[in-house]
Amino acid sequence: MDTETFLAELDAALAAALANIQPAAQAGETDPGEGVPRLLQVALRNELEASEEAALWMTRERDLEVKLALARQCGDEARHYRLIADRLRALGVDVETLDPLAGGPSPMFSYLCSLETTEERIAAGPYAREALALVKNEAFIELCEGRGDELTARLYRDSIQPDERHHHELGRHLLGRLCKSPESQARARAAAGRTWCLAGELAEIARLRLGLTRLPGC
Repeated sequence: MDTETFLAELDAALAAALANIQPAAQAGETDPGEGVPRLLQVALRNELEASEEAALWMTRERDLEVKLALARQCGDEARHYRLIADRLRALGVDVETLDPLAGGPSPMFSYLCSLETTEERIAAGPYAREALALVKNEAFIELCEGRGDELTARLYRDSIQPDERHHHELGRHLLGRLCKSPESQARARAAAGRTWCLAGELAEIARLRLGLTRLPGC
């Protein structure tokens, strides 16, 4: 199919996935004993893995526009890490004693790093996961506002969300250039679909095993 038809179909599939994920992201409440700091500590891991993933992909990429887009994302996610770490310090958390990568790589990181083609990486990362992050972050912002933590809500709303939106939109633009053949379109479609399915599975695991809901994205 032509590129515009492919992108419209992919957007529709993404919208349907988000329509299912959004209610789940907004449902339930993290135990008040855990609080916003606990969710922000999980966010540190997400941001660090997202930065590392973009850096790994950048070193393997020959397309200059894609390479520079991944460089931008790597820097943005690293900046998000520092902003969240600063917010945790302000909330009284000793960030220096935390090990965000304890326990090894997350299933999402392992999956994304296994992708071998440019169109798969862009579809799964900047396009799909960043769209998921926008939805998850909105649910987290609502949680923060409900608990009277306007500073954390503002951090996400004003500093993190604009970057995530840019990553998603840039990912869509790149897919329009990369996905010209039926084969490349199929690879991108499959990678995006697996990403939002995996995100839903991991959110359910976090809810059932850890009692954590409304986790921010990255």
